[in-house]
Amino acid sequence: MGVFEDSVATFLAPVQEYLKDNTVSEVLVNGPQEIFIERKGLLEKTPAVFKDEQALQAAIRNIAQFVGRRVDEENPILDARLPDGSRVAAVLPPCSRKGSTLSIRKFQGGVPSFVDYINRGSISKTAARFLDICIFLAKNIIISGGTGYGKTKLLNVLGSRIPGTQRLLIIEDSSELKIHTEHVVYFETKHADALGKGKVTITDLIKSALRLRPDRIVVGEVRGGEAMDLINAMNTGHGGSMGTTHANTPYDALVRLETLAMMGDNNVPPAAIRRQISAAINVVVQIKRMSDGTRKITNIAEILPEIDDAGRYVTKDIFVFVQRGRTPEGKIVGEFIPTGYIPSFAREIEVNRIPFPKENFDPPAWYLDMKKKGLIPHAA
Repeated sequence: MGVFEDSVATFLAPVQEYLKDNTVSEVLVNGPQEIFIERKGLLEKTPAVFKDEQALQAAIRNIAQFVGRRVDEENPILDARLPDGSRVAAVLPPCSRKGSTLSIRKFQGGVPSFVDYINRGSISKTAARFLDICIFLAKNIIISGGTGYGKTKLLNVLGSRIPGTQRLLIIEDSSELKIHTEHVVYFETKHADALGKGKVTITDLIKSALRLRPDRIVVGEVRGGEAMDLINAMNTGHGGSMGTTHANTPYDALVRLETLAMMGDNNVPPAAIRRQISAAINVVVQIKRMSDGTRKITNIAEILPEIDDAGRYVTKDIFVFVQRGRTPEGKIVGEFIPTGYIPSFAREIEVNRIPFPKENFDPPAWYLDMKKKGLIPHAA
């Protein structure tokens, strides 16, 4: 498959055909006798099996050795990036009760563009143009979604729209982003050695990045106390910074960031953290994997720099995906439309002479009619 040395590929012989199959995006091994694949967003069980638990563990250990990691009874968890960008995660017994569990999320070659998203029906042309404008105006953006929903791919697209005159610093736990812009610097965390020394965290890298004259900072995935450091960076002159987080709605994304920020080594009161988050983040882009296996952007929401009387964040959907039915084959039918809400930074669009008329925020008549009747369905 071009990733593994011959010795490692030999240990992975039971799943080689799926690793070479370009239609397969992920290989999931739930013990030696149960192997699934993801194809076009849907899971399929395969007839493939490993000979026994020892053969499966041998494959996992060889992968770990290949990427310079160690996995054994004392260190039963593996999270690594392969040279081609594919992600490998594994958990060994006794932590994994059905036998060793292995996931290989294959790197999909090439960086997609907004044209690809539009052609797949993942976003409308108008909404894509709006996100492009948000990048140009240096709005701070969080991409929200579940595991495997395409957050990294979308971040690649958005990041590649950053003007080449600006210095971009990218910080990741495992380097996956391939942002195409003129001035970009990549940082990756470092695990501790066998003696527990030498660990470098995302928090460490964000603090270092702030001393390296960044115009924008991108954190591949915010999953810990580094959320507070990213929020501080967004609030101190590094507009246009971005990150991703795991959440189901734009509002939930803010709550998650708040929770993660409180995990850090700080004594900032929750109310103060909440106000910093609402002031720092301008736009949340929600992406979901639909029930038919497709991945779509379902919400583009503005975050207002205020907290309501109940202490809640104030979010306003600018564009939403509305499902209107299904085809006989089970494919979801819907439209990504404006809601009628005009973002607070609309005047910035006008002042900068960006060709994006306010009419682009006008919702279709059928949406207004359904909304009036209380019949607006949720995204699948």
